[in-house]
Amino acid sequence: MTSIAADRVAVQSRSRAAVGSIPWPLYAVVFASTCIVVGLIWDISWHRTVGRDTFWTLAHVLEQVAAVVAGLTCGWIVLHTTFAGAPEARARSVRFWRFFQGPLGAWVCIWGTLMMITSAPFDNWWHNAYGLDVKIISPPHMVLAWGMFAIQIGAMLMTLSAQNRAAEEDQRTYSIIYAFAAGILVTMIATVIMEEASIANEMHGSKFYMVTGWTIPLFLIGLSRASKLRWPATTITAIYMATSLAMIWILQLFEATPMLAPIYNPVTHMVPSPFPLLLIVPAFAVDLVMQRVGRGRDWRLAALIGLTWVLAMVAVHWFWAEFLLTPAARNWFFASDQWSYDARLGPWRYEFHNLDRDGAGKWSPLLFARGIGIAVVMSMVASRLSLYLGNGMSRVKR
Repeated sequence: MTSIAADRVAVQSRSRAAVGSIPWPLYAVVFASTCIVVGLIWDISWHRTVGRDTFWTLAHVLEQVAAVVAGLTCGWIVLHTTFAGAPEARARSVRFWRFFQGPLGAWVCIWGTLMMITSAPFDNWWHNAYGLDVKIISPPHMVLAWGMFAIQIGAMLMTLSAQNRAAEEDQRTYSIIYAFAAGILVTMIATVIMEEASIANEMHGSKFYMVTGWTIPLFLIGLSRASKLRWPATTITAIYMATSLAMIWILQLFEATPMLAPIYNPVTHMVPSPFPLLLIVPAFAVDLVMQRVGRGRDWRLAALIGLTWVLAMVAVHWFWAEFLLTPAARNWFFASDQWSYDARLGPWRYEFHNLDRDGAGKWSPLLFARGIGIAVVMSMVASRLSLYLGNGMSRVKR
């Protein structure tokens, strides 16, 4: 027993030492990337609740300040590496303009910061020229989204590089930080596709499974392949779900009223995003498949992942959607009956949309099955591309 206790103390001491040895820029960039996604979800809720939009809303300020923090932090890393970095730090850096040196992730974050800052005056000009919008997808929002995306990628690359260079006793700590950064990236991807694939009303149509079968595996599978954790996809999607649920529950606590006509649904509190997709279920299945097949057979693995992913998504979300449209889900926890202030409420809220219908307007099992087949093929292709990228990410040390 004494030997076991001593080993446990030694492990705890190494864990504390590993956490204490993590460089502060890594914490700063991951924290900034998290704030950006929080700001994005908050901003979408603001559009759905209040409508009026200026640069100085708190959500915008949070996004821009977080971008500046990430940019300045990475700028400091580049200057420190260039002028005062140790030889080994310079050896694992990426050179830019033939002189400046820094980690790959830092350069990506700097580019993302410039994109986000540029999007602010572009967004103001767009509103002045075309009026206030309440859409996620618009030209200035896409510039902002690409900047946000770059910072998420940069943060992930920085944590990935640290994981791949870490000593064995420190690797798990860095792997958890990497999984967190990957989870925040998946949260952003799921938020960006929210208008196409998020609400329960869409989950009985094959289009929902095409969108989620392409976009999520394209990122998640590669992120999982590069991780050192045993259950990487499950961990990453658990972080996505925890982040999304926290934002749903917190936003509903704040009172707010619409300030942009026309107002068809006079909401009184911030309107949250829909309940997060149950990605953790197909992610768990993907982890099992990846453990079973292993490395070296990526074509076969991609085919199995694509099939597993879509079938698991259908099995889970088909019945989950039916629950979300019942009165049991119309509460603060599931937030299934929360609609924007400009929504004309009606029976459509509790009906399924974009169904696979035949020429007579009836739901067609054959058309749905064909759509699911297309979704499987798309997911296979996305998984193979993602595995290829994940193999490269596994070797990132710069």
